Amino acid sequence: MGHREELLAAARRLLEDKGYAHITARDLVAASGTNLHSIGYHFGSKAGLLNAAIGEVFEEWTDTLARIAMADPRATPIERGRRAWAAMLDNLPTTRNLLLSYVEALAQAERTVSLREQFAEQYRRCRQKVATLVAESLDGGIAPEDRRCQAVASFVIAICDGLSVQWLLDPEGAPTSEELIAGLEATWSASLGK
Repeated sequence: MGHREELLAAARRLLEDKGYAHITARDLVAASGTNLHSIGYHFGSKAGLLNAAIGEVFEEWTDTLARIAMADPRATPIERGRRAWAAMLDNLPTTRNLLLSYVEALAQAERTVSLREQFAEQYRRCRQKVATLVAESLDGGIAPEDRRCQAVASFVIAICDGLSVQWLLDPEGAPTSEELIAGLEATWSASLGK
């Protein structure tokens, strides 16, 4: 494993253990067995490294939820959404520390243009992945670049982000996956006149 990979692995561990705001460059060097120069060379800054690590986690999480959503080729788009949201809610306790680090980093992005651009790019990649799944689910020849697919992808991401933040702030008040599914089924049934 090269210095870049060692730094990313160390950053991920530290994000879970210490949180974004409390990690120093020296922590990263000690945990990775590399040197300060390596951080600048590969990532530009400590923040660039930490956000790259968060980005990896973000993309892996998106890929995991996509696999869950698309596991049953016969599932409707609504069933796929329900599965992904339920899996996300069920797994929040195991990702809590990384989620906290993500929120801390997101708050810093407003004041640092390069970090904001890094997060914006991560969201663009995530939105494209989700839009591709939306297009595949609709199975009607709609391209992922269609603004409707992009809009639905943004909506899906907003639900995931919003539920995650609600759970962080009030785990007891946030819905469980069972409550969310029951509420969605009742709403959709009433909307469809069933």
